[in-house]
Amino acid sequence: MYTLLSGLYKYMFQRDEYCVLILGLDNAGKTTFLEQTKTRFNKNYKGMSLSKITTTVGLNIGTIDVGKTRLMFWDLGGQEELQSLWDKYYAESHGVIYVIDSTDEERLSESKRAFEKMITSEALEGVPILVLANKQDVETCLSIPDIKTAFSDCINKIGKRDCLTQACSALTGLRTRNPLC
Repeated sequence: MYTLLSGLYKYMFQRDEYCVLILGLDNAGKTTFLEQTKTRFNKNYKGMSLSKITTTVGLNIGTIDVGKTRLMFWDLGGQEELQSLWDKYYAESHGVIYVIDSTDEERLSESKRAFEKMITSEALEGVPILVLANKQDVETCLSIPDIKTAFSDCINKIGKRDCLTQACSALTGLRTRNPLC
């Protein structure tokens, strides 16, 4: 009898869970994006002050429920030492959000190398990717065409997966749609 009731309960109330990785170099805006997302989609979530967000050491986790679906976001630290741990999370992920700091032209090639290493992992084959060109609210930011040019040799390595680039500002919530992939 317990098994029947347990099964009925799970059928009626269990949510489909999907894990989404948030990756990118340190200071790209990954945690700010996660905090904005949690604030917008969780009615009772107060959120932390965006001005008090510091560099992530390890990971931050956020959960959002949308209908019968639960999205679990894993915001992984982007320092070079921590990037070697990213692949430990790939097998569990159903999607990747890769955040690029559009104001940091000096580190754009470093960001591209991290992106390229990530997309060539067999564990992420076929996993959809959202590329966020963050900090578009800053006048001196790189444009989407500039970022497309810098990442152009990665396009062939993306393979047969959904990929979209979104220009945004995690700080202000500004977003526009500009395809890169």
